[in-house]
Amino acid sequence: MPDKTKGWGFSTRALHVGQGPDPATGAVVQPIHMATTFAQQGVGEHKGFEYSRTGNPTRNALEECLAALEDARHCLAFSSGLGAETTLMLLLNPGDHVVYMEDVYGGTFRLFDKVLKRFGMTFTAVDASDVDQVESAMTDKTRMVWLESPTNPLLRVVDIDAVSEVAHSRGAMVCVDNTFATPYLQQPLHLGADVVVHSSTKYIGGHSDVVGGAMMTNSDELEKQLRFHQNAVGAVPSPFDCWLLLRGVKTLALRVERQSENALEIASALARHKAVKRVFYPGLDAHPNRAIAGRQMRMFGGMVSFEVADEATAFRTLERLKIFALAESLGAVESLAEHPARMTHASIPASERQRAGVGDGLIRLSVGVEDVADLIADLENALS
Repeated sequence: MPDKTKGWGFSTRALHVGQGPDPATGAVVQPIHMATTFAQQGVGEHKGFEYSRTGNPTRNALEECLAALEDARHCLAFSSGLGAETTLMLLLNPGDHVVYMEDVYGGTFRLFDKVLKRFGMTFTAVDASDVDQVESAMTDKTRMVWLESPTNPLLRVVDIDAVSEVAHSRGAMVCVDNTFATPYLQQPLHLGADVVVHSSTKYIGGHSDVVGGAMMTNSDELEKQLRFHQNAVGAVPSPFDCWLLLRGVKTLALRVERQSENALEIASALARHKAVKRVFYPGLDAHPNRAIAGRQMRMFGGMVSFEVADEATAFRTLERLKIFALAESLGAVESLAEHPARMTHASIPASERQRAGVGDGLIRLSVGVEDVADLIADLENALS
């Protein structure tokens, strides 16, 4: 990150690092460089770009901006969050062991359980909000501890600093999926993590119109290995996708603040509703790790989950919603609702879901920027 940006606040960096004005034309918006290849002055002599899988000016601008927002030395952009995760996991070898948070995104579980196990890697799921469980699960072959905080979909909170200390004492790296918290609310690299990943499809893009992923680290050696694998594997975003993400990130702080404010009011209203058995939100006093969330996060985020009596009640509630759209994904300006057991986490076997606490009556909300009174009324009507 250029020296002049060091004193800049988050939103100033979001608007001005890696963004316009374009030095060639003065355009205040970063241009899209759609070229797939770049002319060379001689064999091996070029202006920093050869082929767009390897590097592209628009992607470089996005990576520079996201690195600044996560306060990281390096960022690598990918075509999806799972593209980023897969590329990172390819740094491991057959026989390597990973300890991961049991309440994890279904796509991450599918990657671990259905794909990477076939290549000789082993995985152990634990409740990483209990640091002792992480330590007990580690072996001499543990190379990585994989965390989410807050988790998807139960909004558990992990003490990233404490887990990182345990993992590093055993020689394992720590990766944090920071998608739910966003770089605005939480910066895991400051809490001891070695790598941060994002599905930039979600809050970073923020408008349900682009799929992407990102990975950040402060390690020069890790960045070198990851950059090689980014090019070798090729799960890179298009220049237009990078441009959309650059556009979306400009309003990230504004959106997340509004979403967090709305989510806290909604969680409080749901906690008072007689049809709701339990609410999962780290901003509520009843959350077991609210103090840790308050220490790690600027605000408590825009995701809320709650539990009703059973699956039939959950389905009926979802069908009656008018403002909340029944849809997967999260983090965009519009509010969404979904049923994890049948939608986002359906790839996890029922026994695993139940063990982690993802029951059939669970509903997950991605709270948008609408008027909160309208959102609460929509939920109360659906629950009545």
